[in-house]
Amino acid sequence: MTEEIEFIIDTAKEHMNGSIAHLEKEFLNIRAGKATPQMLGGVFVDYYGSQTPLSQVANINVPDARTITVTPWEKNMLHPIEKAIQVANLGFNPMNNGDNIIISVPALTEERRRDLVKQAKSEAEDAKIGIRNARKDANSDIKKEEKNGTSEDMCKDAEETIQKLTDTYIKKIEDLLAHKEAEIMKV
Repeated sequence: MTEEIEFIIDTAKEHMNGSIAHLEKEFLNIRAGKATPQMLGGVFVDYYGSQTPLSQVANINVPDARTITVTPWEKNMLHPIEKAIQVANLGFNPMNNGDNIIISVPALTEERRRDLVKQAKSEAEDAKIGIRNARKDANSDIKKEEKNGTSEDMCKDAEETIQKLTDTYIKKIEDLLAHKEAEIMKV
């Protein structure tokens, strides 16, 4: 295979890996009943006029499976952090005890579990679209190489390689989704 074709395949593989990595990151934000610090990953606090991630203004701990504690580094940040958690619309009711914020993570209802599964399926579908876009871009680049004089057989082999890659990554996404779905539905 020519260097150009190998480069196209490597680029496609890189984009597909990026889609998988993004999906795994998104799955971390979908909670499955057990408290984790990542649940507050999308919370931004108004810190002296700029929106700052919660993890940069406070310690986030998980003392047990149903509780998250947030200890701000500055006492005057208690109320802004509490407000930011409420505004983030995560379904949590933060309690302020004067030193830190305690969040009790409620058990998931059946309806909420189904909603989370829908959300996970949506994220998985977005990742599949990313994989298919990488395939489409790679195939169009291969067609350009064919027009520039690369042999037809070599281009067909490259397209088959891209399709095998696509199938492999789509299967990975389906496996990740099945695992996440089982995790969410487990009571």
